[in-house]
Amino acid sequence: MESKCSSEEEAQAQVDIWKYVFGFTEMAVVKCAIELRIADVLESHDGRPMTLPELSSALSCSPPILYRIMRFLIHRKIFKEIRVGQESTGYVQSPLSRLLMKNGDNSMVAFVLLESSPVMLAPWHGLSARALATGASAFTAAHGEDVWRYASANPAHNKLINDAMACHARVAMSAITEIYADVFKGIGSLVDVGGGDGTTLGILVKKCPWIRGINFDLPHVISSAQNWDGVEHVGGNMFEKIPKADAAFLMWVLHDWGDDECINILKKCREAIPGDTGKVIIAEAVIDEGEEDTFKDVGLALDMVMMASHGQRKREDF
Repeated sequence: MESKCSSEEEAQAQVDIWKYVFGFTEMAVVKCAIELRIADVLESHDGRPMTLPELSSALSCSPPILYRIMRFLIHRKIFKEIRVGQESTGYVQSPLSRLLMKNGDNSMVAFVLLESSPVMLAPWHGLSARALATGASAFTAAHGEDVWRYASANPAHNKLINDAMACHARVAMSAITEIYADVFKGIGSLVDVGGGDGTTLGILVKKCPWIRGINFDLPHVISSAQNWDGVEHVGGNMFEKIPKADAAFLMWVLHDWGDDECINILKKCREAIPGDTGKVIIAEAVIDEGEEDTFKDVGLALDMVMMASHGQRKREDF
């Protein structure tokens, strides 16, 4: 039986299609706000609203252009506009805009800057080709090499990746160490496989000071890692050998690889830990097809990112 759309559905479709025509604008304007440091300047005003002339002067921006940018962002509830006096309005922060402060608590700036960079946007233009073929990822098709080799040869992009992963670590580890604190009890040493600049272990060791941390990643990543108390940085290849420890920790690593590579990584983890007491601790986003949750859209979007950037997929709970 042929289904027919109601006139209301047809009318809504005419509205909704424009979200996809201009869907790129939200990322672009949020990136603009970060680069102009709008959230940082508003925060420095001690919670007092800033009028358009005040904000434009502080940012050295054209008032008419800044007004249009702020109007767009306020409509999306990224900033707030409130009455100042009888005849003017001012701008203030929102919980969302505070995530756009470069040095703010739980800042997501680094992630926005990575995913909105020209390097990471280029593969999206080849997503349909990726769907019609097998083999190389859209990233490899766009740049001639995979994301890891590209990062190794391009320090600026490598820094974008490391900063974004550190950004994720600050948010994720706060929840992991609180909700799953018992997992880390009794562990004397822990190797973070693919640990980036060491932020993950730095947070973990601070919360669990009895753990000796080993931050393990590719040599070009380790070369720019931060210094953390209780954390040793080791460069190497996880497909060849992983440093010995009581436990191995992998956060957002397995989603970068296919099944065969994941099996190899897990075998190397098994070789690195004690046979009787060792632990392999995995932190990943899992798509559960049967349930709806607050972050389901994020998980599905991340699945598309994996397809474009790595040619892999998020693990699914069937």
